[in-house]
Amino acid sequence: MKSATVVGKTCVMIVMLVLLCSATACESEQMTEKQFILRPIGSVHKENGHTTLLLNKKIEPALLGLDGFSHVWVLWWFDRSDTPKKRSVLQVHPRGNSKNPLTGVFACRSPARPNLIALTLCRVLSVKGNMVEIDKIDAFSDTPILDLKPYIPSCDSAKASVPDWLKNRKKAIDKDTAI
Repeated sequence: MKSATVVGKTCVMIVMLVLLCSATACESEQMTEKQFILRPIGSVHKENGHTTLLLNKKIEPALLGLDGFSHVWVLWWFDRSDTPKKRSVLQVHPRGNSKNPLTGVFACRSPARPNLIALTLCRVLSVKGNMVEIDKIDAFSDTPILDLKPYIPSCDSAKASVPDWLKNRKKAIDKDTAI
C-alpha cells in the first residue's frame, strides 16, 4: 500500500477556479475569478478486496466519533480527469449513452466538469487510527480525498424527483439482465 505522502507529493495543491456572481443586481453580469487552494486529507487505497481511506496522520483527530455512523460521504478529486479539455465540458450524454438526452454536467454525475469534485456515499466498516475501512467507492486507488462528512438521514435524504432518462435507466438495466 502506498503511503499518503504519495498523494502529498502528487497532489500538493489542487487549485479550483470558481466564478462568483456579485451580490447586487447591477453587477450580476460581471464575474470575478477567485482561487481556492485545497489540500488532500488522504487517499483511497484498494488492496486484496479491501477498501480503505488512509488519512494524513495530522488529520486523525478529526475521525473521533465517525465510528458511530453507518455511512460517510467521501468527497474526492477526479485527478485522472484533470485536463483543461475535460474541465471545459459543460454538457454530456449521461453515462456516455447517446440515447440519453444532452444534459448539463450539473444535472448528472459526469466526471467531466469545471471542478472535478466527486461525492460517494460509503458504508463505514471500521475506523482505526487514521484509516477508515469502507465497503466500496467508485474511485481508483491513490485518488486524493478532499473531505469526509457523516451521512445523517434526517439531513441527507429527501423526497426526490428525477428526469425520465434516469427513471428509464433501471428499466433498461432490468431488460438487459432478464435473460
